[in-house]
Amino acid sequence: MRLSKGFVKHLSRLTVEALRKKGLIELSADPAATAGAVEKAMIDDLSVEDRLNAEVRGILKAYEAEIERGRLDYHTLFSKTKQKLARERNLVL
Repeated sequence: MRLSKGFVKHLSRLTVEALRKKGLIELSADPAATAGAVEKAMIDDLSVEDRLNAEVRGILKAYEAEIERGRLDYHTLFSKTKQKLARERNLVL
């Protein structure tokens, strides 16, 4: 995740407050609880790429020997595999 969890927490509070002030949302719950739910959703969304990267690394372990011999380029394989999985899963990165 490229953003720190502290920054995401701050951003979620600012987002909820801005939406509330503009009248775009009405809160029936505590603003802090709403900001917490927004924070969780943001972190989940931001973590998608991290999980995808870990999965791609796992897939490429099967080709480790050929990569080490120089027959395959790790960065190219990583990028292409990641793009393919993201496209198949309709992920926006």
